[in-house]
Amino acid sequence: MEGVLLGFGIVLTLVVVGVLASILLPTHTSAMERGLTPVIFYITNPALMFVLLAETELGEVLSVYTPIALIVAAAASGLYALASRFLLKRGAAQTASGAMASCYVNAGNIGIPIALYAVGTSTPVVSVLLAQLLVIAPVFLSVFAWCGRSTTTTAAARSGASAPTLGRTVLRSVANPVTIGAAVGALFSVTSLTLPEVLWTPIEMLGQASIPLLLVVFGMSLRGQKPLAQRSLRADVVLGTVVKLAVMPVIAWLVAYYLFGVEGTALLGVVAMAALPTAQNVFLFSSQFGLKVTLVRDIILVSSLLALPAVLLVALLLG
Repeated sequence: MEGVLLGFGIVLTLVVVGVLASILLPTHTSAMERGLTPVIFYITNPALMFVLLAETELGEVLSVYTPIALIVAAAASGLYALASRFLLKRGAAQTASGAMASCYVNAGNIGIPIALYAVGTSTPVVSVLLAQLLVIAPVFLSVFAWCGRSTTTTAAARSGASAPTLGRTVLRSVANPVTIGAAVGALFSVTSLTLPEVLWTPIEMLGQASIPLLLVVFGMSLRGQKPLAQRSLRADVVLGTVVKLAVMPVIAWLVAYYLFGVEGTALLGVVAMAALPTAQNVFLFSSQFGLKVTLVRDIILVSSLLALPAVLLVALLLG
């Protein structure tokens, strides 16, 4: 319990720093966001993924924890998709974006400090990152590309340009710096390669800067946000948030405990990762493929606000 409180306290403090910066420095906020975002995306986040995976024993992660993460994400997103299509009668694009928002957890930002302080190891968060980067994201990006192709094709026809192929669009989105950093880190882990300290230490320092910068930028983006403002999407936001923070942790507990025999602190780590809020990457992916992002943005914000009590409840029940 103390580890969870400490982890969330660190996260909330950094988010508050971002909010205060946006309030006290309103004329500089947009410039800071524009400047920090590419630094995080192209430099610090890939460095963090490289360091995490290079230091992890992938055999243990891939044999148990990554399959759990994949099964849990598939079950949660599938339940959302069924409810969205057959109960709320939503279209394919809206269902797809909501399904990803209901299962793609904020492991990179919030998951790492929670895992380190509450569980004492990065294994739970690395397993989720591997599942999301190597399987879940490519699958959803393929669906997003298919859903967004009509819009892209129409826009290209109007401008006289040729529309990008589905394969090229997905490849460009999946082959991003974060995925490349993770792949290189996995290669170092599998082959037991090491870097000289003069290279490893700067990369490690860059990786350590990623989480604080991400949380500060996220705090800056919260100012002026009004969740649930669009009345027609409120049922979708509630559905996505409930699946993310309530249904997904229960599925994680059932799968980990009964199918894989995970117990104790390891079980706490698996379920706590499932109770994390939706990752901001879902907003980036949805907007990149021309899908409507209001639903995703609201699920991210609401789940971020309610994640602390969700993870605390998990720690109370399993800690």
